[in-house]
Amino acid sequence: MAAEPTNQANQIRTQINVDLTNRDKQTALLRIFLVIPPLIFLFTFSSNVNVGIFASVGGFLFFPSLLAMVFRGVYPSYCLAYNKAYLSLSNRVTAYMLLLTDQYPSIEENSSVTLTYPEIDGGKKLSRGMPLVKWFLAIPLYVVGIIYAVVAFVLTFVAWINILLKGTYSEKTAEFVVNVIAFWNRVYGYAFMLVTDDYPSFVL
Repeated sequence: MAAEPTNQANQIRTQINVDLTNRDKQTALLRIFLVIPPLIFLFTFSSNVNVGIFASVGGFLFFPSLLAMVFRGVYPSYCLAYNKAYLSLSNRVTAYMLLLTDQYPSIEENSSVTLTYPEIDGGKKLSRGMPLVKWFLAIPLYVVGIIYAVVAFVLTFVAWINILLKGTYSEKTAEFVVNVIAFWNRVYGYAFMLVTDDYPSFVL
C-alpha cells in the first residue's frame, strides 16, 4: 500500500510503501528500542558540531541556501542534494518509527520512501527575498502540523496494539499517518529547504 502523491502543484510529493498485513510482531513490540540507533544516526546530521551553528536548521542546510538565493539568486546544487538526502533519510526513519513498515531504515535511497521535488532550475524560478520570511510565514502551519502529529501518534499507538494482537495495520490509519508526514514534508520544503514559493495547504 502506498500513499498517493499530493495534488498540490509545486510542492514536495510523498509516497511511502506501507506494510498492512503479515506484520512482524516481535520487532513491533521492541520498535521503541530498535529505532534508537537510526535516530542517533539521523541526529548526527542535525548536530551543530558537524555543520556549524550558523549553517543548519533542523538538519537542513538552511543558511547557506538562504544566503546564496538572496545574494546570488541561485540554489547551490550541493546544498540541494544534501537537503534532499537528509529529508529522505528522515522519512525512512520516521516510517519505521511510526510502524508503517517493518523494513529497517536504510542509510541509502530505496523504494520504501519516494519524494518528488518541484523543479527549481538552480533557484532562478524562486523569489530572492521570500527565503528571509518563509520560516516566519509558516508559523500557522507549524501549529496545525503539531495537532496533526498528536493525532497521528495516538493512531500509531492504536495501530501498535492492533499489530501485536492481529499482525495487521489499518489502511485508514496508514493513510492518515502518511498524509501527516507528507504535510510536514511540504512545510519543510517551503520553510527550510526553500524549494518552493507556493504556500502549502493546511489540508492533509
